[in-house]
Amino acid sequence: MANEVALKKKQEEVQELAEKFKTAKIVLLADYRGINVTDVTSLRNDLRNAKAEYRVIKNNIVKRALEANGENGLDELLEGPTAVVIGQEDYLDPLKAIYNFAKNNDFYKIKGGIIEGKVMTPEELIALAKLPSRQELLAKLAGALLGNITKLAVALDQVRAQKEETANA
Repeated sequence: MANEVALKKKQEEVQELAEKFKTAKIVLLADYRGINVTDVTSLRNDLRNAKAEYRVIKNNIVKRALEANGENGLDELLEGPTAVVIGQEDYLDPLKAIYNFAKNNDFYKIKGGIIEGKVMTPEELIALAKLPSRQELLAKLAGALLGNITKLAVALDQVRAQKEETANA
């Protein structure tokens, strides 16, 4: 009787996780060995601010949830302690939070993940995390456009000044 209840609970957990994976923009797997509670609490807060969820789930449950969605590309990564990061709204902010945390903690490793349905290697994820954010790119674009407009305004003002000088002479 107890085994049936436990089995049913695990099946429900797999179904719930599979649904989250299906709608997620990003699913990251990370090795969290050697990380203390203070650091994990800080990471959870950063991920919460990035609108992502950080959970430690048994590898078997993660594997079954991925299989329920037809994903088999991460099976070999599900060895040892694995933390799962699930981002429903955006993939870049949670990825940057995990990357920055891993950069400052030698023991924390990104194992791999899925971004919008595509399986990604740790190297691909790190390359994406190093890219500037959307706001930074828009600020650079605005600065470049504003710089060109300023140069045009100065050039037109010099043309006007030159024509006034020739008209007065």
